[in-house]
Formats: sequence, C-alpha cells, structure tokens
Amino acid sequence: MLSRVAPWLASRNGTDLGVRVLGAADTLALRALASEDPVSNVFILAHLDSVGTAAPTSGGASIFGVFDDDGRLLGACWAGANLVPVQLDPELVDGVAAAAHQAGRRYASIFGPADTVLPLYSRFEQLGHFAHEVRPRQPLLSISGAPDIPPNPSLTFGTMTDFDRILPACAAMFEEEVGYSPFLGGQDFYSRRVAGLIRQGHSLVHIDASGTVVFKAELGAVTGDVTQVQGVWMNPELRGRGQSAGYMAAVVNLSRTFAPVTSLYVNDYNAKARATYERVGFKQVGTFATVLF
Repeated sequence: MLSRVAPWLASRNGTDLGVRVLGAADTLALRALASEDPVSNVFILAHLDSVGTAAPTSGGASIFGVFDDDGRLLGACWAGANLVPVQLDPELVDGVAAAAHQAGRRYASIFGPADTVLPLYSRFEQLGHFAHEVRPRQPLLSISGAPDIPPNPSLTFGTMTDFDRILPACAAMFEEEVGYSPFLGGQDFYSRRVAGLIRQGHSLVHIDASGTVVFKAELGAVTGDVTQVQGVWMNPELRGRGQSAGYMAAVVNLSRTFAPVTSLYVNDYNAKARATYERVGFKQVGTFATVLF
C-alpha cells in the first residue's frame, strides 16, 4: 500500500504536494471533489454510490489522491482496470503517473477529460507505457429532459432470459470499437460484466421476433443525477435506415427512470453518430480523450 510519496510531485505555487492512496476517511472529500462536475465524474460517483467508500476495493483497485501540505484534496485518479482522473489539473499529473506506474498494474485505458488525460498519458509514456491507440478528441454530450424526437417503443430493458443474445451483440460492439475481442484471455470476465449490467437494469435492447438483436446500449455508470450511456450498437445488417435516432431517443427516456441527465462521449470522427445525437437533442458539455493500451 502506498502512503505518502511527495517526491513524485513538484510543488505548485510554492506548496508541497503529495500523492497517496485514499482510504475510507477520504470518502466525503472525494465525493465533494467529484461533484464539482457530476457529468464528467459520473464513473467515480457511481462507484461511491455502489460501495460507499473511497478505500481500495477487494479486487485491488484504488484511488490516488493529490493533497496540498494542509491536507486538502486537490485531485484524484481511479486506478483499477483503467485510469480515470477526477478533477485532476494537468499540472498535477506527474505524481499520479508515478504512483500508477509504481503500483505495477496493467491498465487497459485512460479516459476522462482530454486536458488531463493527454498530459497524464504523456508522462505515463515517459515511464514506459505505450498506447495501442490515442483518441484525443471525444465530445462529451448530455441532454436534460425529454428527447427532441419520438422514441422507438421497441427498446426495453434487457433480462437474463435474453443473455445469450445480448452477450454476442455486446462482444461485436466491443470488437468493432476497440479492434479486438473482449474474450481474449477468457470469456468469464466480460460475460460477468454484461450479466451484471442486465441484472442492474442497465441493459437496453430491442430483440425482434426472430431473436435478432436490432439495437442495444448500456448505462455504464449511473447516479441519481446522471447516467452515462455506453456500448451503443445497431445491427450492421440494419444500418443506414435512419433508425438510430429513434432508438437513442428511447435510450434517453429509459435513462430518465434513473436520473434527469443522460450523457455519453463519442469519437469526433464519427460524424454519423454525432449527427444522430444532435438530432436527439444532445449538446456538447466538454471533451474527453481515451488512451487504449
């Protein structure tokens, strides 16, 4: 367990800064920090809602916090399967990168606000961690209230009865998005992830009368204020028919059963998806970046 590692971080405005792993006593400070931007920080806020503590998880994930010499939490970063910065100013990334490197974990990605993710990766790269792909501009979008167009009523919450149909669609989306199968190294982990989303009521799907998944999406992070939509996928055989916007309007409506704000982030080069989201009523509220290892 890391304690305090001030030498990893340069001083800021003459103030000595330190990095350490957060514990249960830091939970309220972390929640207050993340709540400064509940849309950008929905991932960590959903985690806190789920487990109730900033302490390390039983699976070995932890949260690094950056503190000034008065003990005030200035920024943080989730370090589990991925690195996810939380209100982390770019000038604070050196110590977090060093701590994440020292932890000895393999990270699948870094994602979050671009103005932090990119300098964090730059420092991480200097420590010997090289990306498979960098997506530097991903508009962060949100919508409050009802969508601008009628929803497709065929979209419903997935159930475990449909698991064997939903799982291959999720795997197809994943491979299309990142370029490799989520089943590399075994199917159990990804299968449990999909099953967990279904059981939580966070899987949204239309399965037609023949048993074909037409459209699906997941609510990857959920709080009482914000949901973050992930895994949007239209069956390739049914693309180009103008149906996606109606399904996304339905995603918004179903998401509103959990929270008033629906969010997502999208690759800037995906012009068709961005046009669909704009038609539904999503507006850009920030810019994310994702680094894939």
